[in-house]
Amino acid sequence: MATRDTPPPRTGTSEAETLRAFLDYLRTSVAAKVDGAPEPEVRTAAVRSGTNLLGLLNHLTYVERAIFLGERVADWQATFRAAPEDSVAEVVARYRTAVESANAVLDGCADLAAPVPRPQPGKPAPSVRWALAHMIEETGRHAGHADILRELIDGSTGR
Repeated sequence: MATRDTPPPRTGTSEAETLRAFLDYLRTSVAAKVDGAPEPEVRTAAVRSGTNLLGLLNHLTYVERAIFLGERVADWQATFRAAPEDSVAEVVARYRTAVESANAVLDGCADLAAPVPRPQPGKPAPSVRWALAHMIEETGRHAGHADILRELIDGSTGR
């Protein structure tokens, strides 16, 4: 089923507002691709790499928490798999909670050149600008993967 595509945001008078608007746009897009996807297809690998729709969103949850909340991830490959007992709704809700927590941290960041306020222990803190640019790239890349995977599952297209 085709849905009308939503254009990127045309908002923001500052660099920070623009970066945040694009990141939130991509976050909303990728969560929408997973929300309501049918079981078991949402967890089924559609490509040789083993990538699946639910795993992509699970991975992005970990990335948000690592970049903006300073949480350590021991095994990045494992983040591409949701636990078998996790429902689609639970994974989507965890992602949205991680985004809300990350945005709460970002709300306190007035200077894009400043280091992120909650870096991972033992690692140098990237700048807020770098963290936002990285998350736009990371989320955009996986949103593109999610577009293809969701279309393969049930024909759904658009954001």
